[in-house]
Amino acid sequence: MELINMNQSDYLLQEATNFIHSCYTELGIPEEEQNKRISDIESEIHRTGTYVHTSAELTHGAKMAWRNNNRCIGRLLWDTLHIIDARHIYTAEDAYDKLIEHINFATNEGNIRSTITIFPPRFGGKDPMRIWNHQLLRYAGYESNGEVIGDSTSIAFTKECERLGWSGEQTNYDILPLVIQELGHTPKLFEIPKEIVKEVEIIHPQFEEFKSLNLKWYAVPIISDMKLEIGGIDYPMAPFNGWYMGTEIGARNLADEDRYNALPKIAEIMELNTNSDRSLWIDKALVELNIAVIYSFEKAGVTLVDHHTAAKQFKAFEKKEMKHNRPVTGNRAWLLPPLSSATTHIYHKPYKNDIVSPNYFYQEKAYEPAT
Repeated sequence: MELINMNQSDYLLQEATNFIHSCYTELGIPEEEQNKRISDIESEIHRTGTYVHTSAELTHGAKMAWRNNNRCIGRLLWDTLHIIDARHIYTAEDAYDKLIEHINFATNEGNIRSTITIFPPRFGGKDPMRIWNHQLLRYAGYESNGEVIGDSTSIAFTKECERLGWSGEQTNYDILPLVIQELGHTPKLFEIPKEIVKEVEIIHPQFEEFKSLNLKWYAVPIISDMKLEIGGIDYPMAPFNGWYMGTEIGARNLADEDRYNALPKIAEIMELNTNSDRSLWIDKALVELNIAVIYSFEKAGVTLVDHHTAAKQFKAFEKKEMKHNRPVTGNRAWLLPPLSSATTHIYHKPYKNDIVSPNYFYQEKAYEPAT
């Protein structure tokens, strides 16, 4: 029998033990059953070098990871996460089918459902599959004569897709293909059917001229390049989504100078004085853009939360966690909304940025960007 590295197996057993006790206690499972499960896991680790989560462990572990993530303001609804177990999927083609299922299920005609699809775990330091995309849905970015068309944050990945044979339409809103790579194989490109990508045209309740800006954004943010860690087991391919907070689109994606830079054009529509920052034209345009985003998503019937409501939900989450004697950790820089942050209770509170497991973590890119 091959000898397993005891240091690694001891670490894995310790992580598994901590997780099982936490998970099973929350699920109301008696200590006797917890100890038996840990004993079974110990035997499995010494026999194989790893262990396999049960469906219940995977489901609750993924929910706990959302609850523990310090950067998320929307954790009040952590227990509503829908889990798609795709650990049996090992081909890019089958993975693509599951990802399309995820997009359809999560979009739900605009009534967005928080969802995660979990593919096979890392084993022996190797990943059975990886998604190259940062998000399942994302706009391409192109450089042309010193100008950027589309999303500047996607330029490097767009070049990778083009290198693999993809060709976009060179518009501001080209949906990138999915790039999936099986272990030891070249990556494969898959187009996302346009009909399943729900997008929202950004219009304003008072300024009709907003239509001339041709702004829009996709409905569902599905993060696909982070790993899910549960009880010492890493799932490097586990795309997940909630829904947008309005400021993510209205105060960042469409507003940032190095993204879609919509504020100068909005200021022009509003006939604001842009000759001096002291006129606060940036602030006025920013508020109206966020009003437009909230209005447009509501008019389109797509789930979206405003930043004031999100902060109140986070306060409710804190109270709920206190009742369960669970300390709330948080990354304050991420929890603070990028608009009117001082009006939220978060601005006036300190948070420990301690990392608690299970959780979602950034990981090394699945590819090396071409230089």
